[in-house]
Amino acid sequence: MSSVLTVNIAHPRTNPDTLKKPTGIDKRPTDTAVEVRPPGPMRGGLGSGLVGDLVSEQKHHGGDDQAVYAYAREDLDAWESELDRQIGNGAFGENLTTAGIDVTNAVVGERWRVGDGGLVLEVTRPRTPCRTFSSWLEIDNWIKRFTDRGVPGAYLRIITPGVVRAGDSIEILERPGHDVTIALVFRAMMKDPSLLPSLLVADALPEPLKDKARRRAHA
Repeated sequence: MSSVLTVNIAHPRTNPDTLKKPTGIDKRPTDTAVEVRPPGPMRGGLGSGLVGDLVSEQKHHGGDDQAVYAYAREDLDAWESELDRQIGNGAFGENLTTAGIDVTNAVVGERWRVGDGGLVLEVTRPRTPCRTFSSWLEIDNWIKRFTDRGVPGAYLRIITPGVVRAGDSIEILERPGHDVTIALVFRAMMKDPSLLPSLLVADALPEPLKDKARRRAHA
């Protein structure tokens, strides 16, 4: 059964990259139920979709299309083996550490019902690595390694607000008929821009990515 292993909330700390404004990348499991609601626009909104969480840098992070970040425990385990170090739930800055669901091969527009608190989420786009992520993990060439592996996890938007807690089930309610997966979008964004036009069949793709794909298609 697919499930939420842990729900992870930010413990604000000084950004290890800039040593200035705080960052919310240090996320740790919580034992309490967490309210999940649309955070509004990326710039000027609430940042995270999880009440009590923090998205500090809102130029590229947070907002309705990136309200919740999910990463699979199975993929964290693979990184543990490769890096020969322990990686706890939340260490990648993910809000939901999942089990039993292939997050990176989820289809854009796929909808998940999470638990029995009414929450419905929709897969939107992959996470892309940033300098804060690299500085936080203190791994040489981390951005390149993360990009080359191509297992970015997925951002989700909130279709129906609700609550989430550790142990909640994840049920795929519906899946579009196209083949635009999170892995494909990540490859198009980070490695092979010639793939961008093929993403346009995914109606649920965030508008900024659609615009980029349209420009590539008409270039």
